[in-house]
Amino acid sequence: MQSTALIIIDMQMDFCAPGGWVDQLGEDLGNTRAAIVPIAKLLHRARAQGLTILHTREGHRPDLADLPANKRWRTRRHGLGIGDMGRHGRILTQGEPGWQIVPELAPRANEVVIDKPGKGAFHTTGLDELLRTRGIGHLLVAGVTTDCCVQATMREAIEHGHAATLLEDCCAAVEQANHDATLAILRAGGGRWGDVMTADSALARLGA
Repeated sequence: MQSTALIIIDMQMDFCAPGGWVDQLGEDLGNTRAAIVPIAKLLHRARAQGLTILHTREGHRPDLADLPANKRWRTRRHGLGIGDMGRHGRILTQGEPGWQIVPELAPRANEVVIDKPGKGAFHTTGLDELLRTRGIGHLLVAGVTTDCCVQATMREAIEHGHAATLLEDCCAAVEQANHDATLAILRAGGGRWGDVMTADSALARLGA
């Protein structure tokens, strides 16, 4: 149990709240918001079982010095890009309301919050060192979006020598088809970057 941590990826206002970035792009917010209740239940159980809890936030410095020009250009192709002013402040910019984690999943004081400028949770964050210092070698992965930051973190985990299990009922993508396709890719070949299972199955395995 002590060697396993739950990492909840990017459950932020800009991705999951009315008026956030995804909502302003005209996408179906219902997909990402659907992950909130299952993750809240998972979080309650994980806390009760004494798991280490990690939360991530994707975002950039207010001066955008850590935002590559090509990333900003690509997000602006949708009409509203990182650093632009939205309804919850500047999109994915540190300190803005939209950058914060949704209230339903707010981190507790003893839980780690990892601020990342990239998609994967390991990129320039010190996450690998943190896990090794705490003796953690297995991540239970939840959050959004399945096809972007969630799978990026899964891939990075194995590259750093950690095991990872994606909790399929506790993650979501903006487009359901992309969620389904990513799960199929992750399951292929017996699990290229780790296991895929439900939260109930993963927690039961830990309990056993």
